Amino acid sequence: MSFQKRLLSLVVVDSLIVFASVYICSFLLFSGCVVPKVPLTLVSTTLLVSHHLFASRYRLYKRAWEYASADEMVTVLKAVTFSVITAAIIQWIIGQQIYFRILTTTWMMHLFLIGGSRFSWRIYKEKHFSGNKKVKKRTLIIGAGSAGMLATRQLKNSKDCDLIPVAFIDDDKQKQNLEILGLPVIGGLSRLKDIVRDLKIENIIIAIPSLTKKELHSIYLDCIKTKINTQMMPMFEDLVTGKVSVNEIRNVEPGDLLGREPVELDTNSISKYITDSVVLVTGAGGSIGSEICRQISLFLPSKLILLGHGENSIYTIEMELKSSLNHHFEIVTEIADITDRDKIFTIMNQYKPRVVFHAAAHKHVPLMERNPEEAIKNNVIGTKNVAEAAGENGVETFVMISTDKAVNPTSVMGATKRIAEMIVQELNHKSNTRFVAVRFGNVLGSRGSVIPLFKEQISKGGPITVTHPEMTRYFMTIPEASRLVLQAGANAQGGEIFVLDMGEPVKIVDLAKNLIRLSGYSENDIEITFSGIRAGEKLFEEILSKTEVQDFQIHPKIFVGKSVNVEVTKITKLLEVYNHLDRDELKEVLLYMTNQPKEIMQVVI
Repeated sequence: MSFQKRLLSLVVVDSLIVFASVYICSFLLFSGCVVPKVPLTLVSTTLLVSHHLFASRYRLYKRAWEYASADEMVTVLKAVTFSVITAAIIQWIIGQQIYFRILTTTWMMHLFLIGGSRFSWRIYKEKHFSGNKKVKKRTLIIGAGSAGMLATRQLKNSKDCDLIPVAFIDDDKQKQNLEILGLPVIGGLSRLKDIVRDLKIENIIIAIPSLTKKELHSIYLDCIKTKINTQMMPMFEDLVTGKVSVNEIRNVEPGDLLGREPVELDTNSISKYITDSVVLVTGAGGSIGSEICRQISLFLPSKLILLGHGENSIYTIEMELKSSLNHHFEIVTEIADITDRDKIFTIMNQYKPRVVFHAAAHKHVPLMERNPEEAIKNNVIGTKNVAEAAGENGVETFVMISTDKAVNPTSVMGATKRIAEMIVQELNHKSNTRFVAVRFGNVLGSRGSVIPLFKEQISKGGPITVTHPEMTRYFMTIPEASRLVLQAGANAQGGEIFVLDMGEPVKIVDLAKNLIRLSGYSENDIEITFSGIRAGEKLFEEILSKTEVQDFQIHPKIFVGKSVNVEVTKITKLLEVYNHLDRDELKEVLLYMTNQPKEIMQVVI
């Protein structure tokens, strides 16, 4: 219905209600015998005029009554009351008399009919949609606060959603045993399993956006015991900014279950060195590199150079950034291999960046075990090229992306990243550039991480393959990893190794079990098998070696490892001879060099 038709309909209905109220009340008061002294035309006319004035003043004709609530009832009460008072004043001015009995009873009748006509529309809409023949899943809402009510209202009013709320649970005892929006609040989380069984619940929605990660993890563990699909309401900031709507209920993601809060950035310190600066990112098309570019774009550099080897991934992040609302800076793309020293020096000399984030690397542990020479080319020689080019061209801050596998490495990948750290730390002593490294744990959702692999295995019906039941790793999300990189650059003095406080390590098998449940299955549906530890893998990862540990943190969630002495001659010797060694010898050299530096020359010779 158009606005004009809707307005006309409401005006006509209200006019009929005003006249009907006056004459019905007169009939009731005087037993059908209208007293001649009471000019009903005057009463009804003055009331009609005043009603439309106050209906307009309080926008009764512009409200969406299908979403009517207590606020709308208060508005109706104000409009009706003031219209009756105004009618009384007009009657006194015109006839020096106020017909209190008629106006009082008319006020009550008027309020009942006006309010009833409005709220009946909401009841009709709710009944109409709930009568939809589409079978909906019985849904339990955890959280009877404002978010829970918002979710309930949307689910009730949505024709397309396949969920129908039937009850709330909330630990607030003042809300228990009450009804909210027609739904009972029937207990707290301690009764979750019984409530799910008794009400035949088919879906659970956690509607408490203010939960900490630890609290969410605890509630989710209670939910998965019921074996019922569990989802979350979007964050309030996403609702307010319009990124998502209320009925875009999402599944609980593995990142929600890390049990700790995400790292908060010191935006002022980051802005000081990125805003209006030329920034270059290597590996800009990768999982981490592309997210670093997204985070950088929020701080409005003057120019952002996207350097990568894969044209498709670089094109993708370029198009994404150019379509972003934050695109108020120049974006330049460079397709280059970091092992091409001349090309890297040419690019660095051409753009003269103030800041370089070096994210390009080979990172797959099993692949690098089989191809150690390629790991050296990319992770060691490539890093050396980019770092030396940065130093020679006056870059102020150089941040290298490393890994916790560089601590006491047992793999080729970890060893080459440790050597890359050594190169960066050594260059810090020889250059005016501040060189630092940032170590990550496993990054959830990045290419090659366990999450995409596990999801693919689940989609095929299993089994999920885990190397060992005790295999444990530190985890972080891609945005967390990228924020850490930016924060490290802001706090860089030169030579440090920055490490995120990633909370408690997580068993890979527990992550697999959580992902099975998040996907709507049980461990009876998807089998978990153990394939054995792969070459180069450790059961437990470390974040700092004993020689690197310091007593302070530069940020509540960031540790700083101190610089250690580096024997550059040994790295130089390695790069001279690595092409003459077979793969087994090369792996042995790498591990000796990064764990027992004094033995390196004996092995090489």
